[in-house]
Amino acid sequence: QVQLVESGGGLVQPGGSLRLSCAASGFTFKNYAMSWYRQAPGKERELVARITSGGSTTNYAASVKGRFTISRDNIKNTVYLQMNSLKPEDTAVYYCYTRFPSGNYWGQGTQVTVSS
Repeated sequence: QVQLVESGGGLVQPGGSLRLSCAASGFTFKNYAMSWYRQAPGKERELVARITSGGSTTNYAASVKGRFTISRDNIKNTVYLQMNSLKPEDTAVYYCYTRFPSGNYWGQGTQVTVSS
């Protein structure tokens, strides 16, 4: 079955960095765009970044542009989110996501906390 498993979250100080990973299985990973979303308590889930199937095009939320980088390895079936210059407002659960005609799929999320 389709599975998306996030890892790499944790506690980091403002200005610090983290790299999130999402390991995908159960589908032909290289054929699909992948996204990262995040959700803070009491707020709606928001799109953070998206990458096309071949990795040639990326899109970012304005709030993270210039600080975050999405990338993928189609051999390892993994998508990454490199997060630099982290701010307290980046604190959220981060989710890996993909969509294809038969359905939408989400990982379980990984917690990122940015605090002194």
